[in-house]
Amino acid sequence: MWAGVPYAPISPAYSLVSGDFSKLRHTFGVLTPGLVFASDATAFAAAIDAVVPDDVEVVSVTPPAASAGTRHVITPFEALVQTPPRTVDAVQQALTPNTIAKFLFTSGSTKLPKAVPTTHRMLCSNQQMLRETFPEFAIEPPVLVDWLPWNHTFGGSHNVGIALYNGGTLYIDDGRPVSGKFDETLRNLREIAPTIYFNVPKGWEELILALEADAQLRETFFSRVKVYFFAGAGLSQAAWSRLEYVTEKYCGERIRIMAGLGMTETSPSCLFTTGPIMRAGYVGLPAHGCEVKLAPVDGKLEARFRGPHVMSAYWRAQDPDQREVFDEEGYYRSGDALCFVDPQQPELGLLFDGRIAEDFKLSSGTFVSVGPMRARVISEGAPYVQDVVVTGMNRDDIGLLIFPRLDDCRRLAALPPSTSAPEIVTAPAVRAFFVDLQERLNRQSTGSASVVHRMRLLDVPPSLDRGEITDKGSINQHAVLMHRAELVDAMYEDGGQDPAVIIAHGSRHI
Repeated sequence: MWAGVPYAPISPAYSLVSGDFSKLRHTFGVLTPGLVFASDATAFAAAIDAVVPDDVEVVSVTPPAASAGTRHVITPFEALVQTPPRTVDAVQQALTPNTIAKFLFTSGSTKLPKAVPTTHRMLCSNQQMLRETFPEFAIEPPVLVDWLPWNHTFGGSHNVGIALYNGGTLYIDDGRPVSGKFDETLRNLREIAPTIYFNVPKGWEELILALEADAQLRETFFSRVKVYFFAGAGLSQAAWSRLEYVTEKYCGERIRIMAGLGMTETSPSCLFTTGPIMRAGYVGLPAHGCEVKLAPVDGKLEARFRGPHVMSAYWRAQDPDQREVFDEEGYYRSGDALCFVDPQQPELGLLFDGRIAEDFKLSSGTFVSVGPMRARVISEGAPYVQDVVVTGMNRDDIGLLIFPRLDDCRRLAALPPSTSAPEIVTAPAVRAFFVDLQERLNRQSTGSASVVHRMRLLDVPPSLDRGEITDKGSINQHAVLMHRAELVDAMYEDGGQDPAVIIAHGSRHI
């Protein structure tokens, strides 16, 4: 960045998890890079051979001898370190606020990932918004313990930027909130006390359980943390309340739980929960310098943003939709719907109201708001629901495709670790929980747009290759419905013959 050379961190999952490298190939086509870096050329050998052109240099920390399996000649990173430096002062002084610092790709939760050119102006203005939102950063340099990947804007722009902009310290956590990896996060948090802690909702859910059980973790973690912050998805009200409870019980005081709304295109922050509301679904008020417009679209209010932190265009946009993401006043059209906490008191701030593109109509013409329903199912279904896709477009009633947390469901049913996924989702105790969940949801329903008539428990997780999920865990409703159309049809047609399907008829369940 200092020398004005744009770079692009690419999701490792596109190389190490994907089987066809389609998203990786797409990113190369958009960027046409002049150099490729891979930390371990052996691990990335298949992706390098499949995607990297022969005339593009590949650099790796691993020496060439350890890089068997790729046809490319690997330049050792050590050789670059030994290269005599040239003067870059003149180049650096020629940089402008509009110079591109890096490219970040969107998560691809609706279509192929899009390249966002992130300028120095975008990064610096967003960090100033953050400092004004969290003035403590200017008083005490922040300490972060963070696993979030740098190919996403939350980890790579927001959190790395906080450390750089405020002279803070970033400890890179090699754990993740997934099975078998969170123990590393806990080990790190027993040693290092953050001043502000960032995580996605799943990470907070795992941490809450650990804090309840681990005295050493509590002693370190609570010693100087001043703010909790989550992003990436909504934190369920159940998890929110439990986090407040464990904090007050063991820390002796409440710690502010904060969130906001942001996206790759806005580098990333737009809204913060600086208002008086503290509950799930609240996204708060505009950050200083961010203009927010709420525009009516399909019966909802779409959030649109303008400011120095907003991109000017997608890089090498080919799709007409990518070229029409700004409205006539220059506001970025996010596709996110927001609503006021209280229309009579707009100063209280805003609530997240789902993604407009996900909403649909039943055959009766009744409009179904998918985002709030998904959030309600995940919250009410904790800890046994990982994610959910809402069905019913042009049908008579609403259904749910539920991705359960298989490990939690297995424990609920007291089954051994070797139990297969189909056996887990059809276990009587698991089925009983979801029958009760459906009844609870329907007791709270206000009409056909919120009554769940049927649900199917899925024993195959969402696929990255098929675009059903992004590598940060965001579900792609359209892709799931497309690739699992036969399961959806069967759920509506078989009358409950499949043991993984639960159908409500009045108060009865089949």
